[in-house]
Amino acid sequence: MIEDANPKRGDKNQKGSNPSSGDTTPEPSTNGKERIGVYICRCGTNISQNVDVEDVVKFASTLPYVVVAKENKYMCSDPGQELIKKDIKDFDLTRVVVSSCSPLMHEITFRLACADAGLNRFLFQMANIREHVSWVTVDRKKATEKAKKLVKAAVSRVRFHKPLELKEVPVAPATLVVGAGIAGIHAALTYANSGKKVYLVEKDASIGGHMSLLDKTFPTLDCSACILTPKMSEVGKHPNIELLTWSEVEEISGYVGSFKAKIKKKARFVDLEKCNGCGACWENCPTVITPSERIIRKGDVVIGSVENEQ
Repeated sequence: MIEDANPKRGDKNQKGSNPSSGDTTPEPSTNGKERIGVYICRCGTNISQNVDVEDVVKFASTLPYVVVAKENKYMCSDPGQELIKKDIKDFDLTRVVVSSCSPLMHEITFRLACADAGLNRFLFQMANIREHVSWVTVDRKKATEKAKKLVKAAVSRVRFHKPLELKEVPVAPATLVVGAGIAGIHAALTYANSGKKVYLVEKDASIGGHMSLLDKTFPTLDCSACILTPKMSEVGKHPNIELLTWSEVEEISGYVGSFKAKIKKKARFVDLEKCNGCGACWENCPTVITPSERIIRKGDVVIGSVENEQ
């Protein structure tokens, strides 16, 4: 363990620990200089077997603005967290760095420890010297040097952290699903069945996607229509799904929890409120588009063409 012997009268131009006198009363950080505490975890033997933890602690104590550097067998344990809380108060720490395992496992643990001691939880930085160093580096000397570099980087970074506050904001629970193939249909039904509003956008005139063009599906060789048709019907009738066919997403704006989507609905030239799908308009439509010529191919080779009679 290495710490500033005089936290109250530390040199304003300090580059690490600055022993001066026996007075150990903490000094408030009023001169714009950060007061950083660095803690190195042994993680049992997970880290210490390949990293010289004591050497890393000595190195950390020489870094700018570091007023205390300590090691602990298990920093994530209650005694390890209590050590951080005590030092925050005793040394008036403004930043905390813990070098241990993956942030995925214990970043929230150390953030909460900082918050319990009155330090903003986001003024904390974690360096992973277990997965990124000890577990992947056989040479002890090289592992120790790499651990030092990660600790130095964490100390350099934490100086620029800003205190943040957690906020709760209202969110729009609706979901936009783009594409009404089998995947989009299944996603829309899953979310809609949970009670949430779903907007299902499909660029073609009908839903179903590529699966609707298939005869059988792998690996059971079941009829694709037998699987897809019931889901298509359920999407059309589901009270929580608004189906937007013949439409495309033009723009997405907003932020997480409050997105806005601009949807372009292409012209159908049909009144959807009155259309019942009887097909009478199709039979009586004066415009019939047919190809003027039929081309017969064999692969890429054209072997003949037939002109249609007008």
